[in-house]
Order: sequence, then structure tokens, then C-alpha cells
Amino acid sequence: MPEAAHDVVVVGGGHAGLEACLAAARMGCRVLLLTQNLDTIGAMSCNPSIGGVAKGQIVRELDALGGEMGKNADRSGLQFKMLNTSKGQAVHSPRAQCDKKLYALGMKETAEGQSGLELRQDEAAGLWVDDAGLRGVLGARGERYAAKTVVLTTGTFLNGLAHVGLDSFPSGRCGDAPALELSGSLRGLGFSIGRMKTGTPMRLHSGSIDYSACERQDSDDPPRPFSHWTRRLDNPLLPCHITYTNERTHEIIRGALDRSPLYSGVIKAVGPRYCPSIEDKVVKFPHKERHQIFLEPEGYRTREVYVNGLSTSLPPDAQLALARSVAGLENARLMRLGYAIEYDYCPPTQLKSTLETKLVPGLFMAGQINGTTGYEEAAAQGFVAGANAALRALERPPLVLARDQAYIGVLVDDLVTKGVDEPYRMFTARAEYRLTLRSDNADLRLVPVGRRLGLIGEEDFERFLRYREAVETGREFPDEALAPWSMAAARAEREIQGSYAGYLERERETARRMGERDAVTIPEGFDYASVPTLGLEARQKLSRIRPATLGQAGRVPGITPADVQIIWVYARRAQRHAGV
Repeated sequence: MPEAAHDVVVVGGGHAGLEACLAAARMGCRVLLLTQNLDTIGAMSCNPSIGGVAKGQIVRELDALGGEMGKNADRSGLQFKMLNTSKGQAVHSPRAQCDKKLYALGMKETAEGQSGLELRQDEAAGLWVDDAGLRGVLGARGERYAAKTVVLTTGTFLNGLAHVGLDSFPSGRCGDAPALELSGSLRGLGFSIGRMKTGTPMRLHSGSIDYSACERQDSDDPPRPFSHWTRRLDNPLLPCHITYTNERTHEIIRGALDRSPLYSGVIKAVGPRYCPSIEDKVVKFPHKERHQIFLEPEGYRTREVYVNGLSTSLPPDAQLALARSVAGLENARLMRLGYAIEYDYCPPTQLKSTLETKLVPGLFMAGQINGTTGYEEAAAQGFVAGANAALRALERPPLVLARDQAYIGVLVDDLVTKGVDEPYRMFTARAEYRLTLRSDNADLRLVPVGRRLGLIGEEDFERFLRYREAVETGREFPDEALAPWSMAAARAEREIQGSYAGYLERERETARRMGERDAVTIPEGFDYASVPTLGLEARQKLSRIRPATLGQAGRVPGITPADVQIIWVYARRAQRHAGV
């Protein structure tokens, strides 16, 4: 077989795709980013924020590993807040409001300037697979893009169908064409394909809003950057505002449900439970007198305001009426309508813990194609998939983050082990070691991993080692020797560790015990159907998911401790027969 033109081809230029291609290129691979429209790479398609509860921890982890999202959020941020500061350190979560255009331009500039990375505008119509295996990607106009590995980060574009009222139209994102051929290629290779739904709220003109009737929310001052490598933030800071729906709003929504695609049967797919439309909120929580709405500026040089909390796919007249029923929005002018969108995804139990597919070696998937929602979840998966695609191409050992090592490890393990029945969103409650996985110590946990991948430079790593020594021993260093860290930060981290020492030790002991199970591998071709003492449901689930370790088997929904013990006995027997 002739040498592939690229080591890695990444399909899709959203948050997952950009982290994938940047990681792979920075690790020394020849990378091609293939996307339908180079003008929209890095676009914040929905809300103008990065981070939030648990999501902020993910971005800090991504940054410690060598990712780009945190740095770019700092460059484009117009408000920075640490959430949950009245609660314990485990749930302190950074969040930034960003200038959406600046964010996208910053990511585009970074990608265009990255050595080893080529950008190409074309639609991926299918995967190029022959008797020798995966060869690359087929373009919509007949071009073949040869690669050793491929990463699919297709977002909501696979057979995307948007809805506004009872009007439906093909769309990958409002204003962009869907990808109509790639799903068929995946089905032809044997992949199971499902359908999911998400949505976005209306945008209003800032000049039509009476902010005096709303609650002002200012940035933290001084603001704390997302990235460990950002020394200071000089961005002008803008406020957000809060208002609320009322009974009049709810009456308008109930009166328009017969024209709602959600409640008239037009939309068949499952939407996100934890980011519901305003229609869902009103119908499912009829006892609530009001629902909170955040008015978030979309940038410094635009008058568009994102109406967070009013995600809707009602018809235009109903959207305007419900907006104008809200305090401060009585004279609101719509700039963009809210809409819902349905799209294809691949159930993630078809993936290994590296995000490589089980069916096609060398093919990786990340982001909404895996049934997730959110910029941060997508970016984290993109990094894992891109790094592992590069590691495979370079014939190096894979990257797998453990559940006690990172929220990113929890995210990936949840997806590949438990699967999804609705768009997955990260919460602190999903992490059993959340006191260990704090936003303040992401660097201590993961910078060494980023260094091993080749994504943290030598000088930065030396400064990090001095900071770690200051935390661990209390040794004093001049701030310039630690920058962008400081002795104040080291002392604060040391104090946190001391305050929670007993709880942290308890988590470490639990993680050690669980790690013992994760160290027990299950033979790749293990025949669960041949284990007579396993129940039928357990055999079916384990045969479908094919966990790689005993610990992973125990996390499959419906698998009991007794089942795990049985698997362990039979797996050991199979290994002995195989001479392992």
C-alpha cells in the first residue's frame, strides 16, 4: 500500500475537530482538517459561553493537557466568573462569556498558523475502506484523502433537520447545509445509527431591552483566567442580566403547543434532559411560577443578545409574543429565531476507551456524533480522539485517562461503557472522585500527561515542576521563577490540600480498590454467551459493549457485583487456556 498523504484526517471544524487536529499536529503528525466551510470553523453555534459547572473543570483539564479551548476563551472573554464559590472546592467551576466572533477567529488563526496542519474546504461524503482496511476519506466531489487514521467530528450536520414551528428544513446549523451522505457510509460499514435533538434560543437586539427591569450580573474582579498559561486578562468586561418568565409567558406557550414541533409529533428524536426548551419546562413543571432567563451579550461589536433559558422551536409569532411577555423585554426585537435540530449520531458503546471504533480500526469519533452535547464535552473528546489517532499513526501506546484522573476520563468511560439514551452532559455528580478532580488542581493532575504527549514545552514544564515542588514541600520561589503560577497560588493550593486531607485520602483508597479491577483485562474475543451462570440480559449487554477490563464491566448498567465475579473467574480460565 502506498504511503498515506496524511497521518490523520479530521472531519469537521467545530470544537471537537479543532482540538483533534491541533493535538495531532502538535504531536508531530501530518494532519488534514476537512470541513464544509472554512469561514465557520470554531463557531460558537449556540451559547456564547465556555465552562460552567463541571464543564469548567473539563476546560481546565484540557488546558493542562495542551489543548486550546482555555487559551482562546481567555483571548476572547468578556466576562469571567467562578461559580459555586459559596459551596465546597469540589464544585467551584470557572465560566467565561466570550465574544463569539473573536472566539471563532482566534481558533481559525491558531489552526491556520499550526505547522503540520492543512485546512481544506470539502464535504466528507464517505469513508474510504477496502480489503486492506481504512484508507481515508472520500470527498463530495470525488477527491480521495488518504490517511492512516480518521477522526469524525460531525456535530449536528449528519442528516440535520431544523424546525421552526411546523416548518422543517434540511440544515446542519441554521444557515448551513447538512451532510447527507456520510451516515449511509457508516451504516454500510455496520455501524448502528441513532437520532437526537437539540435546540437554541432566539437572539434579541440589545437596544430593544430595558435592562433597568433586570438584575445586573457583573464579572468577577479581578477576573481569573481559564488557562494555566495566561498571565493576565486585560479584556474589557461586560455585564450580563437576569430576568424571569411569568404566568403570561406560560399561557402563550401553552396556547401555541399545537404548532410546536415538539408537541405535535413532528420531532421524533430525544432532546437534552438538562437543557430543555421553554416548552418542555412549562409542560413538565406546571407548578413553577417562573423560569430564570440570562441575557448574554454575544460580543463587543454586535448588538445581538443570547436569551439563555428561552430555547424554543415555536413559530415566529409565538416566539416574539413570549419574549415580549418577560420583564425588560416588552419591546424586544427579534434578530434570529430559536430553532430545534435533529441529527444522526452513533451510539458510543461502539467505541473503545481511546474513542477508536471497534468496527473499523483507525477510525475515531468525537463530539455530538457520540451522543453528547456541549462545547466542552466535544472539545475534550476531540482532544482524546486526535491524540489517540496521532499515537496510533506514530505507533505509540494509547492515551486513556482514568475516572480518578480527570473529568475527561469520566466522560469517555461513561460514553463507551454506559452508552446514552439522551444527549450526554457532564455534571459534578457524575464523578465519584470530584473532590480529587477540582478545577484548581487540573495542572497538578495532567500537565505531566501533556508533557509525555509532547504538548507542553520544556520551559513551561520546568516552571510547572517548581510550582509543584512549592505545593508539595512549601519551598519558596520567586514569582518570576514560577510564572504564570505564583507563590500565592502555591500556598492556596497547599491550604486546600491540607483542609481536605482526610477526604482526599478516602477517595484515593477507593480509587486504588477500583483500579485493581481496571487492571484486570478481559480477553478481546471473550465469549460471554458461553458463560452459563450469567443471566441472559448480562450476556447480551456485555457481548454488545465488550468491556476491556473487569472494572469497566462492573460499570455497565445492569451488571451486578456477582456478574463481575463470574466474569473474572471465566476470563482467568480463558486466559489460562490461551497460555496468557
